[in-house]
Amino acid sequence: MTLEGKKIAVLIAPRGTEEAEFTKPKEAVEAAGADVTVVGIEVGEAKTNNGDLDPGGSYDVDKASLNQSSIQFGRGVIRAR
Repeated sequence: MTLEGKKIAVLIAPRGTEEAEFTKPKEAVEAAGADVTVVGIEVGEAKTNNGDLDPGGSYDVDKASLNQSSIQFGRGVIRAR
């Protein structure tokens, strides 16, 4: 499946998101050719976890969710537990 030319929003919490639940979907849609924007509660940095306690990586948040219209994106990736 190709996502060339599609704008995809990948959502992340400011902290506490499981690293693999953020990175794997993001990498998959990027590999399919999508233009990915990381959306969070506020612009800045989000920190992930590995398991419940181990720190993961830090990721830049491109856009704040309250400032985004859903019609700006072709799809959104939401990882539910």
